[in-house]
Amino acid sequence: MSTALRAVVFRLAQATGVAFVVGVMSFLMMEAMPGDMALRIAAARYGYDLVSMELADAVRAELGLHEGPGAQFMRWMGNLVQLDLGRSLVSGQPVWEEITHQLGASLQLAAAALTFSLLIGPPLGIYAGLHAGGRFDRSLLVIASAFRSVPQFLLGLVLIVVISVQFRLLPAAGYGGVAHFVLPALTLALGLGAASARITRDAMTNVAASPYYAFARAKGLSDTQVLWRHGLRNIGAPVVTYLGLQFVLLAEGVVVVETIFGWPGIGHALIHAVFHRDVPMVQGTALVMGLGFVALNAIVDLCVRRIDPRQVLA
Repeated sequence: MSTALRAVVFRLAQATGVAFVVGVMSFLMMEAMPGDMALRIAAARYGYDLVSMELADAVRAELGLHEGPGAQFMRWMGNLVQLDLGRSLVSGQPVWEEITHQLGASLQLAAAALTFSLLIGPPLGIYAGLHAGGRFDRSLLVIASAFRSVPQFLLGLVLIVVISVQFRLLPAAGYGGVAHFVLPALTLALGLGAASARITRDAMTNVAASPYYAFARAKGLSDTQVLWRHGLRNIGAPVVTYLGLQFVLLAEGVVVVETIFGWPGIGHALIHAVFHRDVPMVQGTALVMGLGFVALNAIVDLCVRRIDPRQVLA
């Protein structure tokens, strides 16, 4: 079996395992939550002022909640084999349709955050790596550590207070215009950019101290030529690998940041689905995010292999 085919088989097996584990864990966690599931769903449908035990019993009978958790889980797994995630218990809409809409908004935000982080982190890291031990390198270490240690929800609130409330430069929340992207994307990008700056700095320091980099200088190439021909590609593999790993943390941060900024993405929807005990939405959202991580790892492996053919695909 070739290396590429073995990697594909491994990723397919990994995706299958992720689907099963995510389905089981999300279902068990929803079942373990206190309170009456039918009452919560009825409250989400009709409003907390109008909900009653009669409406809760009607919802319980409509959704088959009296069947027990085992039967409900087996029904969901059976639908999953047919690529059917079911319908939302609250809105009645197909889970696939809701997730598709919400995931699009989340991917837009993640792409904006990743773009900001690439504009911030790697250029600063390259400069610091080429001047290792200098004043800029030491300052970058302090600043990067500070941004990495600040929780994203706190950073988001600070940006809202300073930029939106005090200076009124950007909207504090909402979705639709370019201005709405800036604060949530910057909240995610600052921590990611700080981490990627340090990774890039370390990789650039190692490359700049290597014999082939010194030999390129000895051949008479300028600093810019040496960096473009011998530096960027050799630091590309660790940087791309780290960015792929950080994308997982970026997705986790999206859940919090979308809630703070009122962003209609998959993280915001997941919070509401958990609160309203919408089990199919929780399972479907968690499944899509889990499979997305598997797909992202596969893409990162291919990119690293392209950058450095010496790397072996998992």
